Amino acid sequence: MTVGGREPNGRVGGPAPVDMASDLLRASTAWMAGISRYTTDFFVPYLISSSYFIRVETERLADHLNPETGQAFSELLLFNLNLAARSVDGLLKALGAYARLTDGGTDLIRAFQNQDWEAMEAIASRQARLLETVAYRYPETIEAIEPEFGFHFERPGSVKVAETDRFIVYQVKPTNRRRVRKKGKPVLIIPPYVLGANILSFLPGENRSYAHCFANEGIPTYIRVLKDIRTSEGLQLMTGDDDARDTRYFCEKIKDRHGRMVTLNGYCQGGFNGLCDILSGELDGVVDAFITCVSPMDGTRSRGLAHFLNTLPQRFNDLAYGTKILPNGNAVADGVLMGWVYKLKSIDTESPLPAFYRDLMMFARQKTEELQISKTAAALNYWLNHERFDLPLGITRMSFESYNTPIASDGTLPVKLFGRKLNLKRLQEKKIPWLICYGEHDDLVEKETALAPLDFIDAEVTAFPKGHVAIATSWSDPKSAYALHTRFADGSRGPVRFHLDLEEEKSRGAKAPGGKSTAVKVKAAAVPKGKEKGKTQKGKGIKAPDGKTAAAVKVAPRPRIKRVK
Repeated sequence: MTVGGREPNGRVGGPAPVDMASDLLRASTAWMAGISRYTTDFFVPYLISSSYFIRVETERLADHLNPETGQAFSELLLFNLNLAARSVDGLLKALGAYARLTDGGTDLIRAFQNQDWEAMEAIASRQARLLETVAYRYPETIEAIEPEFGFHFERPGSVKVAETDRFIVYQVKPTNRRRVRKKGKPVLIIPPYVLGANILSFLPGENRSYAHCFANEGIPTYIRVLKDIRTSEGLQLMTGDDDARDTRYFCEKIKDRHGRMVTLNGYCQGGFNGLCDILSGELDGVVDAFITCVSPMDGTRSRGLAHFLNTLPQRFNDLAYGTKILPNGNAVADGVLMGWVYKLKSIDTESPLPAFYRDLMMFARQKTEELQISKTAAALNYWLNHERFDLPLGITRMSFESYNTPIASDGTLPVKLFGRKLNLKRLQEKKIPWLICYGEHDDLVEKETALAPLDFIDAEVTAFPKGHVAIATSWSDPKSAYALHTRFADGSRGPVRFHLDLEEEKSRGAKAPGGKSTAVKVKAAAVPKGKEKGKTQKGKGIKAPDGKTAAAVKVAPRPRIKRVK
């Protein structure tokens, strides 16, 4: 850093002490701007929640004013104090981590002791750039990624296949000019309600899109997209029965287009709703295979969210406290608050100051003069900031029941459709192959939550490294170590590979009961880099043949996948 002359950032340099004072002023201004934004993002949902709380309690107090009410409010106070303590603990840990990353200011102290003004000015300038990046550049880059993120079905060339009062189904076109097989086996993707469909088209221009992983293999690929709940009364009043009826209608349309039954593919909450639809019998004759990715099948097994809900006083564990009343009088679940609940669950890392320092450290780790903002970080944050949708109460109650009531000992789910019990064993009776994919480090839908059905029936299981959205982001890159169209070293398959194998089996007239593959030759990519041959992944038990890639292997009948407890 020079003492005089024109600086790289365009500022005219002066004496080092003057420059350092200027940098410190820039840094403090950026720090305050950044903290204000992170605080606002956190506390706006808090204010919304408070308004709902006051409304509900005003209605209830007259009927529920008794000694138990006082006890419940005392427990709520303790609950809030615990959240506050965890938030402070998270802040102290974040400050400690930042201090370790930046040498705890020892460089600045040493420079001050030596009266090295140029070194002090360089440190101050670096801090100013870091803080300005988090406070100004990062938000601007997040907003600028919007044209590259998501599906954008509003653009010319999009193909709308079918529509109801609640949903629209679009065909996902390949981005690699691959020709879609007209008689290929189609797949219908069911996104989560609250998180929306666009996370499944993360950055298609960068070859990082879950939905396009299917389409780019020539698979007829379709996705079910929610209409705008603010203007669609049919969606506002929707029930689980409506979900099943609409899904059947869409599958019939898709089956008519291709002459083959559909693979239903649910991501996150979409997997649970898809499971309920299949178990209801409503999809008989139109769906013959099932894929779920990071889907919560028994929320009571969640170490995070279920534990959080259990620590909340019972009086306040009620959907009424998250219910928004629309101008037309209809009630829906507030999607912003649904997302905020996950922040409260992880308040030690998601409260304003810890979150601010987490993002600051992301840039502080960079050693280059010009700080880089990755498209991945920008797209993820665009999704987190903008993709929160209100939910129909009928659908929200299904998830709420799943997180408060476990699957029964005979495999019966805690919800019903059409007044019918939903039992997991029906999948096996109908011989519908099921691939369950989960994230090994998913702290939103933990392994135990996703694999709960294996206590009652057999299914094929594939584990992916990283967390909840890694399958839709990191591993949707066809060149990644866990590309979705490949078979891995332990014999497990990505969801696209599972679908392609199934398509080939059914094209040859072979049956695929219970998730097993018949002896057919599989065209697959090589075993991903970093996977040692002959080794197995934790929790599996299927070895890849030594010295061979999956492309060279004639696949024998797959061993029965052991139930995971």
